[in-house]
Amino acid sequence: MTATAAKGARQGRRRGPSPQKRAADRRKRRALADVALDRLGERYQHPAWAGPRLDPVSELVLTILSQNTADTNSFRAFTALRARYVTWADVLAAPTDELVGVIRPGGLAPTKAPRIQHVLAEVHAATNGSWDLSFLGTQPLVEARDWLVSLTGIGRKTASIILLFGFGRPAVPVDTHVHRVATRLGMLPPRTPLDRAHDLLEEVLQPEEMYPFHVELIRHGRDTCRAPRPICGLCPLTDICAYYVLAARGKAPMAPVPRLRPGDVEPARYHDQLIHGWMPPEAPRASRAPREADAR
Repeated sequence: MTATAAKGARQGRRRGPSPQKRAADRRKRRALADVALDRLGERYQHPAWAGPRLDPVSELVLTILSQNTADTNSFRAFTALRARYVTWADVLAAPTDELVGVIRPGGLAPTKAPRIQHVLAEVHAATNGSWDLSFLGTQPLVEARDWLVSLTGIGRKTASIILLFGFGRPAVPVDTHVHRVATRLGMLPPRTPLDRAHDLLEEVLQPEEMYPFHVELIRHGRDTCRAPRPICGLCPLTDICAYYVLAARGKAPMAPVPRLRPGDVEPARYHDQLIHGWMPPEAPRASRAPREADAR
C-alpha cells in the first residue's frame, strides 16, 4: 500500500464518531429523556394516547394542511374542506383551482391543493378505491413509514404524525418545537437534519414513551421554551439544559419571567386543543372523521 493510500485509509477509518462515542451519546440522550419525561410529565399532566382522533385519510389530509402553518389556520382549512366535499373522491375530482380557494385559510393553498390531490390519487390507487389505510396499523413499522414517505410531499415528520396519532404506533414526530427543545437540552447536536433527529430520539425512547415525549416537548416549546427567547425562569429543566448554561453566562438570549398582577392567571400557551391541527370531540361535525359515504 502506498503512503497516500495508507493515509486515505486512516482518514476513512476516522470518519464519524467511534462506537464508544456513539454509545456515550446514547446514554446521555437517554438520561436527558428520563428527566424530561419525569418533570415535563408532571407539569403537563402525563399525556397519553387515547385512540385515533380521526380516520387515517383525514389525518393525512389534515397533516398536509398543517405543514408550515399555524394549527388554527390548518384546522380552519380542514373544516372548510370537509364542509364543501362529501367524499374523498369529490376532493380528488374537484378542479384544483376550486380546492385552492376552499383551503386558502390554511395558507400555501396553491402548493397544498395539488399535493392533497396527488396524495389522494395515490391512496385511491393503493387501496383500490376503498380509502382503507388500516394496513398501516399492522404492517412492520419501517414498512408503514416507508409507504407513507413514498407519497407525494410526505416526509418523515408527517409520516410519524400519521403513525403516532392515527394508530398509536411508536414514532416521534420532530416538529419545530420538539427539535428546538431537544437541541437546547443537548439531546440533539446543533443543526441536526430532521430525518437524523427522528432517528436519534427514537433510538433512546421506549415505545410507550414516544407519545408523551412528543406532546410534552410541544407543550413546553409553546409554553416556556419559546423561540427565539425561552423563559428559563419558568423551566424545570435548567439544571440539565445545555442552553441554560450559555444563557446564565449571558451568551444566549432568554426572556424574563412575565410579571402578573395579583389575581392574574396567564393562559397556557400550549393549547392542547390544537396539536397538529386537531380539535377536541366537541368541535363542529365537519372537522371530525369522514362520513360513511367517504368509504365509497
